[in-house]
Amino acid sequence: MMRTTDLLRLSTRMFKTRPLRTSLTILGVGVGIGAILFLVSLGYGMQTLLLEKITTSESLLSLDVNPPESGIIHLGKKQIAAFAALDHVKEVSPVANIPAQISLNEFTGDALANVIKPSYFRLSGAEPMVGRFFLEPDRLGGSGEKGKMVITSTVAKLFNIKPGSAVGQKLSVTLFFSPIEEAADGTTSTSGSVVEKRAEFEVIGVIENNISSLIYIDVGDVPDLPIAEYAQAKVRVESMEFLDPVREQVKEMGFSVFALSDTIAEANKIFKAIQVILALFGIVALLVAAIGMFNTVTIALLERTQEIGIMKAIGAGASDILIMFLTESALMGFLGGVSGVILGYTGGEIFNFILNILASRLGGKSMNLFVRPLWFIMSIIIFSTVVGFLTGVLPARRAAKLKTLEALRYK
Repeated sequence: MMRTTDLLRLSTRMFKTRPLRTSLTILGVGVGIGAILFLVSLGYGMQTLLLEKITTSESLLSLDVNPPESGIIHLGKKQIAAFAALDHVKEVSPVANIPAQISLNEFTGDALANVIKPSYFRLSGAEPMVGRFFLEPDRLGGSGEKGKMVITSTVAKLFNIKPGSAVGQKLSVTLFFSPIEEAADGTTSTSGSVVEKRAEFEVIGVIENNISSLIYIDVGDVPDLPIAEYAQAKVRVESMEFLDPVREQVKEMGFSVFALSDTIAEANKIFKAIQVILALFGIVALLVAAIGMFNTVTIALLERTQEIGIMKAIGAGASDILIMFLTESALMGFLGGVSGVILGYTGGEIFNFILNILASRLGGKSMNLFVRPLWFIMSIIIFSTVVGFLTGVLPARRAAKLKTLEALRYK
């Protein structure tokens, strides 16, 4: 039985006797592993970027409640109070839609005003493109911060101004609504007449939206505005375990309910499929490299046949020969995995750097497109080592089964 140190020394002889061939074999494995790391980390990065943009912890605990399309059931103050009274509901943030006209200097355009509570942005998971949202802790009336407004980027384009320049602008807003009439039985309805309410608001934030001209006004800024019904309500539950029970209760009331967590779950499924497809491309490159490694180990067996005969003649057993070749192939796989991680990481950083330069020149934001979980890096190194080990199994068994005299006579 050979000593462990002797086995390791013999297993690493390939770096001294055939350095170029061994290095190219390791590099081939590294290219395959690097391709896997590059492509899969790109998939992880895109998934992370998307989820960071559309989710916050509170938005995942919120339900979007809408009136049914039939129009039979309306979402009014009575229903909002019913939602708030449900068990495990922490808060409710309704949204009222009111037609509006907005003016800046001599320009006037149509928009839809969303009259909201400041909590609406927090529960929706929205982030301002520039500027900020309403201050939640200090109600506008108490802080003296009256007349503030958030707009979409479409509104900024309407007045031919950049989103950054829109912050601080004062827009004249005209709201169009119908007065509420209360019947003897306590029900409310809107009259046919339309009333205009004009006010000036300062833009404090811009939301990225290139489709709709929307403005957001704090309900505390227009306390005398009669609201008969709401277009939507955000219902925030205490924790994730209560999301489905509350959803079912609201559905039983006749309302349409949507949860952002459902979209996230579907998006994760799609991204997992994308990551698998991307990984398959890298695995193809790794298989090609594995064939090259098999060829290298097989050639090494042929070149060292007499050496194997001499080793057996001086007392080395079949298990020693087997371990020597398996160690050699596993070591090449491991080094290929490490070099692949270096190649994949470096390639990703270069690609990300070039992309961010282009984005900055085009007015976009810098971002990190690659996410590399530590467990994934360790997994692909182990995977590469296992591939190297398996590649060497057949040549190692052939080497171990060689008869001493036949090996010594081999030329």
